[in-house]
Amino acid sequence: MKIFLAGASGAVGRRLMPLLLKAGHDVTGMTRSLEVARELEVAGIRPVIVDVYDAAALERAMVAARPDIVMHQLTDLPRVLGNEAELAAAYPRNARIRTEGTHNLVAAAQAAAARRFIVQSVAFAYTPGKQPYVETDPLNIADGPRVVTVRAAANMEEQVLASGMEPIVLRYGLLYGPGTWSEGPTRRPALHVDASAQAALLTVASRETGIFNIADDDGTVSIEKARRELGFDPGFRLAA
Repeated sequence: MKIFLAGASGAVGRRLMPLLLKAGHDVTGMTRSLEVARELEVAGIRPVIVDVYDAAALERAMVAARPDIVMHQLTDLPRVLGNEAELAAAYPRNARIRTEGTHNLVAAAQAAAARRFIVQSVAFAYTPGKQPYVETDPLNIADGPRVVTVRAAANMEEQVLASGMEPIVLRYGLLYGPGTWSEGPTRRPALHVDASAQAALLTVASRETGIFNIADDDGTVSIEKARRELGFDPGFRLAA
């Protein structure tokens, strides 16, 4: 399968790439950095240097890659968790990735006649209520400290679901593990980064579409749909 991976150098992307290659997929990895592009090439990924906000260049790159599947794993958050002011400043940038960035990726994928579009969303956005939350529960777009994040995630999901491609929305828990802000779970719903990568890999071969909670089985969100329809295993870890 030909896959275009946006966010190849991110926390999830770095754990996902070896899984895609091992499964025999032909992967094009998107980055803005020449240095990262060289790393991708060494790893066996075909790199493309393009900014998600350059819609015309992105479309040219996507059409040239001719992917069957587009994976949107882009975020714009600090690699290392610093002070609260730095994190707060990142939220609007990350929201822009999810709104404007998603718009450009969807348009480019449509131009390239991609069949399926897979996007990383969030599992910590539900309106407070009875747990565990299921995928049909409403998102809390009204208020709260994460409202900028949640509204952007909701907009992103709507764009993908209405794209005309086969849509898959992976609502990830708060990531921990290699390349994330924490080695272990600190907040719920939690999710090991390797399990997030496995979930993305599973969607490549699956016939299922729609929204899936992807998280540890900690009682905060229900992951039964992902287990049943995708074969998701929250205990999955990459070999050392």
